[in-house]
Amino acid sequence: MILEMKVPSPGESIKEVEIATWLVKDGDYVEKDQAIAEVDSDKATLELPAEASGIITLKAEEGDAVAVGAVVCLIDTGAAKPEGGAPEASGPAKEEAKAVEAPKANPETSGPKAAQVAEKTYATQAPSPAARKILEEKNIQPSDIVGTGKGGRITKDDAVNAVPSMGTPTGGNRGTERTKLSMLRRKVAERLVSAKNETAMLTTFNEVDMSAIYAIRDQYKEEFKAKHGLGLGFMSFFTKAVTRALQLYPDVNSMIDGQEKISYDFCDISVAVSGPKGLMVPVMRNAETLSFRGVEAEIKRLALRARDGQITVDEMTGGTFTISNGGVFGSMLSTPIINPPQSGILGMHNVVDRAIVKNGQIVIAPVMYVALSYDHRIIDGRESVGFLVAVKEALENPAEILMGGNVKKALEL
Repeated sequence: MILEMKVPSPGESIKEVEIATWLVKDGDYVEKDQAIAEVDSDKATLELPAEASGIITLKAEEGDAVAVGAVVCLIDTGAAKPEGGAPEASGPAKEEAKAVEAPKANPETSGPKAAQVAEKTYATQAPSPAARKILEEKNIQPSDIVGTGKGGRITKDDAVNAVPSMGTPTGGNRGTERTKLSMLRRKVAERLVSAKNETAMLTTFNEVDMSAIYAIRDQYKEEFKAKHGLGLGFMSFFTKAVTRALQLYPDVNSMIDGQEKISYDFCDISVAVSGPKGLMVPVMRNAETLSFRGVEAEIKRLALRARDGQITVDEMTGGTFTISNGGVFGSMLSTPIINPPQSGILGMHNVVDRAIVKNGQIVIAPVMYVALSYDHRIIDGRESVGFLVAVKEALENPAEILMGGNVKKALEL
């Protein structure tokens, strides 16, 4: 029996996918539920499992765009599983494999190239005296140009028209490679350009003294990990600070839809993570209800799924605000781009010991620069600056503002 495998729908509104990589070859025997291909949609990369066991016949090439519901391969479910490896090739392929390869001609001693070598004489690249002077003034080697004179001789006109090469030859490789962008990467590019062109995007900056967070982590991170099996990172503090600030400044948690403003009484926080196929932005639902342990557990779950290519479209849809942590890559400062249709994104950066003033004294403290990019069409300067100041205040005094004065209870220790 021949089973037609069709492209399943990876999510609502997705009409086609792109074959990113075939994980099997034409004629291979595949097992049921074995991953046979990776397919890209405009939102995620997903694995395509075999619907039955049998010999597979591929019906699409890597890079092909295939409509949802179209046949992508055939599986002969009546074929027996080969013993000891893949079945031996037969027919024309087998005959071709048995064919004796003809001796290869030596490219140095035969063919057109050899003729060119034989015909090359001193006169082939010898410039006339006038041409030689012009070439010397231009710092051009005679071997770099082709003469049009008799026997390939370089004429004065050849020298006059010669253009010096750009740069100094170094002998290094100068190869190029052209590869097609994945559907996911093309969609990300499209959305980024759209965000720049269709929003009135501004960025406001501030700095955060991370001393208090460092002190809490140094004191409790081992106990937190021993009890919960999770690291106590920066993201839980930032997520809690952001959800608090969003409740204080709800316009930042809103978005424009045509001539209307949509406001939310919940905080679905998108977290930008780097996956094997590029940037992905999974969402923490109702992050305002999560504890520190809950935030760390959810971020770990989403990051692992993104890394393993298991993230789904639903898990990346519907965020109301985004947090992007460029600091893990060493970024000192950036202007993050809004993740449409959201109206705001917070950029975190690396923590560096800097000289700051405390109580009239210059001291060294771990400082992080933070950036809020926002859509000025819906968020005014007062709200944007107030929001970022609220985030700063919470991060610099987390024990009182984020933990209610009881650190151990907030960390569930």
